[in-house]
Amino acid sequence: MKHILTFFLALVCLSASQAQFKKDPILNLQNEDKRLLNWGYYLGFNSFDFKFEYRNDLPIVEVETNLGFNVGLIGELRLNEFLDVRFEPGLFYSKRLLTFPSAPMDDQLREVNSTYISFPLLLKMSARRFGNWKPFVIAGGSTAINLGANEASLDDNSSGNFRMKQQVYAYELGFGIDFYLEYFKFSPSIRGVFTLNNELVPDVDPASPWTGNIEAMRTRGIFVNFTFE
Repeated sequence: MKHILTFFLALVCLSASQAQFKKDPILNLQNEDKRLLNWGYYLGFNSFDFKFEYRNDLPIVEVETNLGFNVGLIGELRLNEFLDVRFEPGLFYSKRLLTFPSAPMDDQLREVNSTYISFPLLLKMSARRFGNWKPFVIAGGSTAINLGANEASLDDNSSGNFRMKQQVYAYELGFGIDFYLEYFKFSPSIRGVFTLNNELVPDVDPASPWTGNIEAMRTRGIFVNFTFE
């Protein structure tokens, strides 16, 4: 996570130099934010984790996270100078490695590969433009379909199959900076995503060494996105 934040800050500083952080810069794209509708796309990467709730005080599930990637489109509706509604459908890929200490020694690991098709509806709240840059915060809700969930599978962890619910509901919070470059607007941002519903599909056996002690399991993640409009 430190490497993600360091990279994000370095990119912001580089963009800031291009966007002219000085007192009276030549203003780029002066009419960019006056249109009723704006379009764009984003690329980025993510780091997904799980938050577990347990029934008993037993060894906890260990989660090893990996970097994934994000790609999507942006549709933006201007409400006024400071508020915009954004729809950001996208595809996110992530991989997590789970270790279940209570399971047999030779069957403790589960690799969870998730491909989400996400549909966020967000409110972007911006400050006043300063020269060629403008900070903003963004918040809203999203629903997503996890294509790798295996929810309908009849095989569970006793057959080596870790199952999750396919439908996911979450809220999102983040911040970023719009940089007005000569030909386009570039916006690096960082965002946290927190699932609301329990995603775990428990094993058939209530005393399963994999899922028997888990009350709930929810995804939480951090995105770093680079938006081009």
